[in-house]
Parts: sequence; structure tokens; C-alpha cells
Amino acid sequence: MFGKKEGSSTSNAKLDPNRIPDHIAIIMDGNGRWAQERHLPRVAGHKQGMQTVKNVTIAASELGVKVLSLYAFSTENWKRPSSEVSYLMQLPIKFFSTFVPDLVKHNVRVMVMGDITKLPQGTQKAVNDAIADTADCNGMILNFALNYGSRDEIIRATQQIAKKVAAKEISVDQIDEQLLSQNMMTADLDKLADPDLLIRTSGEERISNFMLWQIAYSELEFTDVYWPDFDRHSLEDAIVKFQGRHRRYGGLKNN
Repeated sequence: MFGKKEGSSTSNAKLDPNRIPDHIAIIMDGNGRWAQERHLPRVAGHKQGMQTVKNVTIAASELGVKVLSLYAFSTENWKRPSSEVSYLMQLPIKFFSTFVPDLVKHNVRVMVMGDITKLPQGTQKAVNDAIADTADCNGMILNFALNYGSRDEIIRATQQIAKKVAAKEISVDQIDEQLLSQNMMTADLDKLADPDLLIRTSGEERISNFMLWQIAYSELEFTDVYWPDFDRHSLEDAIVKFQGRHRRYGGLKNN
């Protein structure tokens, strides 16, 4: 009926519960087009997309995913119409006000990467309260990218390292991949910082300034499904495709 297929499983292969990717990152795209194809305002797509976040979070947790990173608001999204930005800034407040009890029930801990100091005070409070309320959870980590841009992240990491060099805390020769990773916004994720699988919805096939450092060896999956229609079956289908790939990290792997 509409331009993009609704969430569904398209693979005949069976999901292997013992080979679930530890870290899945998702670029949630297509809310506006989902709404426009239904002759609804764009904000209706964002509202439905918020429900999808809830459903996919629970599904990922139940499947055994250890980290779910969601690109919620980029540093470039400020360029959108002010009315849409204002609505997007209210979504975390609405989301966490209703969903934190479910997060605690499923033992999910909230983390955030990005410069949240630039967000409205009410949004900041909702985010910080959710982080505090789920701090004792030790199951899956729900990592939101809010006011996040990967180039900004890399610049900030470089500046932090440069300050340490200037203060003679480290030498230039000590700068390596590990040190740069330790200064990224995902440093607290430690060995889970790099996504095993990156999914982008809505048919777009680009990275859009998301976790450029961390996805160096991630498997990429692009789906035509708009984010509001993305569901547990869509997630499982992406995981099945991931499980069918051979990750060599630049080396060779025997059949």
C-alpha cells in the first residue's frame, strides 16, 4: 500500500541464539516519510518511532544483545524546522516518563553519548534521571546518541589527547588506536564499544556521521523498512543476515 515494505522477516535461515551480536547500532530513519505517505504530519512519524524504540529495545534485550546504540538526534538535526526540533526535544521526556519502569523490569541500563548540555533543561533532566534510575541495572545497555556527531566526537577526542601532550602527561609516540578509543564517547563501553552490526532503516545507504571510528569493521545492513514499521521480526532478520557473513577483520579465514 505504501512506498516501503512494513516490518517482516524475509530470510528463510534460522536465527542462532548462540551467535547474537554483542553490540547493535541503528540509524533510525524514515519517520517523516512514513508519516507523509499516510498524509500525517511528520511529528506523527516521530511519535510512532518512539513506540518502535520501546519495542525494539525489549526485543534486543530478550535476544541477548549486550549494547543497543540508537542514533536519536544528530548535531545536524538542529537544521530542521524549529517546530520539529521542539517536538523532538520533548520525545525523551515522554519516552522516559513512561518507559523507565519497563527498562528496570528488563534490567536495561541507559547511557548517552553526545553533548547533552546543548539540549533544553527539561530534556537534560529526563535523560539524567533515566541514567540515574537505571544505574543499578546490569543487563543490556541502551546507548542513545543525542546531539551526537561522529566528526565532533573525533575532534573532541583529539583535543583531549592534545591537551595531555601539551601538559606532558603523554608523549606523541603514545598516541595509538587504544588511546584514541579511550577518549571517545563510547569509552565506558570498553570492549563492547565497536558495533558488530550497524542497521539503517528506510532504504538510505549512508552512515550520516554516526560512530565513524567505531564501525571500522562492523557489518552493515540497509533495509527498506521505515523505522516506525521496524519490529522484532525486522531485527531478527538483520541478525540472521549478520550470522550468515564471515568477519575476517582484514585477514583470511579458512572455510
